[in-house]
Amino acid sequence: MIEFLFLDLDDTILDFHKAERIALSKTIREFGVEPTEEVLQLYHSINKWHWEQLELGKLSREEVLVNRFGVLFEKLGKSVEAVACARAYEHNLSIGHYFLPGAEEAVAALSEKYRLFLASNGTASVQKGRMTSANLYRFFETVFVSQEIGYNKPSAEYFNACFAVIPGFDKEKAVIVGDSLSSDIKGGINAGIKTVWVNPGHKDCGTIKPDHEIEYLSQLEALLETL
Repeated sequence: MIEFLFLDLDDTILDFHKAERIALSKTIREFGVEPTEEVLQLYHSINKWHWEQLELGKLSREEVLVNRFGVLFEKLGKSVEAVACARAYEHNLSIGHYFLPGAEEAVAALSEKYRLFLASNGTASVQKGRMTSANLYRFFETVFVSQEIGYNKPSAEYFNACFAVIPGFDKEKAVIVGDSLSSDIKGGINAGIKTVWVNPGHKDCGTIKPDHEIEYLSQLEALLETL
């Protein structure tokens, strides 16, 4: 029987892509660049590469948060202070939230049956702002943000640090739920707990095999009752 439920935040509970697009568009416009679709797609490819390097331990978080903007504006031929841009983006991203369909109701229902923990690789100030805006803290026993812990998903060190502060924790009764194969699912595998992949796009999981798969968070409660 599952007792400990770790939930990812971005694109599991909250629509990060929508929030990101709005915050990014506002930010780069403030720095003199029109957020065309081409520019936004360029940022996404640069950003994706940087986060992959973080998960592999090849870049620090600060390098990711700043360098992605440095690379973007360099490719656009613009002279912009990357640190200032990164700070403006974090501020813009922290002041809004957008729930995925049925996610708020699902989290509320799950919190009545399970011990909930948030497990996020996001920036602490951004996640706190979005969690507060969405009134999500009330559902979680503890919120674990990698920037505060000192380790990132998918490392076993991240999860072990979380497990160590949870009273009565039992790996056999724990599951992590998230949309990212490389951080959530691989992290759960590294930590030795069950995994549930949120996969609304019906993507192929490749070599990282989750224990279970759902389309939306609203389907999780029924699945957990079978475990």
